[in-house]
Amino acid sequence: MRKYESGLAVVALAMLVAAAPAFAARGTDGELKILFWQAVSTLNPYLSGGVKEELASSLVLEPLAGFDENGKLVPRLVVDIPTLENGGLSTDLTTATWKLKPGVKWSDGAPLTADDVVFTWAYCTAPGGGCAQAAKFEGVKAVEAIDPLTVKVTFKGPKPFPYTAFVGATSPIIQKAQFANCLGAKAPGCTAANFAPIGTGPFKVQAFKPNDTISYAANENYRDPEKPAFSTVTLKGGGDALSAARAVLETGEYDYAWNTQIEPEVLQGMTGAGKGKVLTAFSSWVERIDLNFDAADASLGDKRSTAQAGPHPILSDPAIRKALSAAIDRSAVVETAYGAAGKPTCNIIAGPDIYVSTANDSCLKPDLAAVNALLDGAGWKMGPDGVRAKNGVKLSFVFQSSTNSVRQTTQALLKDMWGQIGAAVELRNIPPSVFFGGDPSSPDTFQKFYADLQMYTVLYSGTDPESHLASWLCNNIPSPSNGWQGENMSRYCDASYDRLFDELSRTASPADRATIVKKLNDQLVGDGAVIPLVFRGAVSAFSNRLAGVRMSGWDSELANVADWSRAK
Repeated sequence: MRKYESGLAVVALAMLVAAAPAFAARGTDGELKILFWQAVSTLNPYLSGGVKEELASSLVLEPLAGFDENGKLVPRLVVDIPTLENGGLSTDLTTATWKLKPGVKWSDGAPLTADDVVFTWAYCTAPGGGCAQAAKFEGVKAVEAIDPLTVKVTFKGPKPFPYTAFVGATSPIIQKAQFANCLGAKAPGCTAANFAPIGTGPFKVQAFKPNDTISYAANENYRDPEKPAFSTVTLKGGGDALSAARAVLETGEYDYAWNTQIEPEVLQGMTGAGKGKVLTAFSSWVERIDLNFDAADASLGDKRSTAQAGPHPILSDPAIRKALSAAIDRSAVVETAYGAAGKPTCNIIAGPDIYVSTANDSCLKPDLAAVNALLDGAGWKMGPDGVRAKNGVKLSFVFQSSTNSVRQTTQALLKDMWGQIGAAVELRNIPPSVFFGGDPSSPDTFQKFYADLQMYTVLYSGTDPESHLASWLCNNIPSPSNGWQGENMSRYCDASYDRLFDELSRTASPADRATIVKKLNDQLVGDGAVIPLVFRGAVSAFSNRLAGVRMSGWDSELANVADWSRAK
């Protein structure tokens, strides 16, 4: 069993917080209390790319299949995973047929049918709409109901890895009856559905106060009559990572705190109270910096950060993009802000090992003299104020991220490092509920990207990075036309990348797929579409009073919440 050093203890990803007893009856363990210091703004993951929304909705909404703590694909709403061996995949790899489990009901008592699956695809691909998870459906030509319990997905060509659409917490099934009038541009306005989706999961929404509190109750129509053990769940949002960790590890007020991203020595000290433990799971998380390829100056008004604004006046220079990455001492960032819960990385695809490139490893050893020589040669001359300029344009950036002590520490470190090469940096931090909220009317979301640089991380489901790499396709750029819901935050667009991605989508051999993944990764890094910083472990705090927890870094951390119970 593979293990990872958390900085507090060596914990196995398959570890149970305590042995999970058989449940006597549904709802006998009372209230489960969850704390997200990044408050949730919607319970529709198709309208937000934020991990907090994906996790909060995963108590209610389920995909056809998901990933366990070891990255293994497991059935959720289906009988089994379609393969060539069981006939679920066509021999030419152009179709995947999913068989729904019989008897599964929505929380309102209606049966789950293939029509709901077909509708989910139609919802995310509806013209005029903006779907934050559009990359999950890249390459899908059609989805059809063969019968009430059979769904056939047809791809535009051979799809060697067909487990993207309807797989993982980012691509759950939504109820056709509830969302039928919410297609396209109408989607964001369907507040009642977006705030209280009807689901097949172990819990249902009772009340939702956006950016504050969500109250759930056990779903009486959940398919396992003994589960969930908890009768209610209260998910409180807000605060900061430090107070969230303290509420579980020191005061014991809460049972689980997500994403306790704080300085490692502080976290270690909290566990001394003996009320909880911290689990760390490495999977696909990479703390990264997006570079805006479009001009983002506020004077551009509604055109800023769109193609209409034109190329970025500074970041369009490849020398600048290369210099910003090469000036970073990633080991210092990890040592100061992450400890053993982070590893320096030069790759946006940092795991599993089969996909990890070594072509960019030079970034692990910063050379400021070489960086300054590069900028001198590119015509960026140092001014008397210590800031470089070229043709009257100063090397100055607005660098934004979500509010969090580790991120602000990292921002400060990067500002100092970039100052040593003659770049002036203005730091901006935005409340995470706003930054990741996906509100198309807000100027402060990471999709709008009204800044020059921004730092965050995203989680993609599963061990195959194809759907994640689709994020940088030209058709995935956020814009007013798609409600700012695309995933290509950098506005990077290169036809050669799109062609190489198409080749990946048609390649079956695992070794050949790994080769193409590395090439795609290397192009993104080499072109400066993104600056990878830290290969992050997902770090969360769990009460010793919980049993049955299996923390997965490959899917929602709450994916097996139906199995959680109160430790006896």
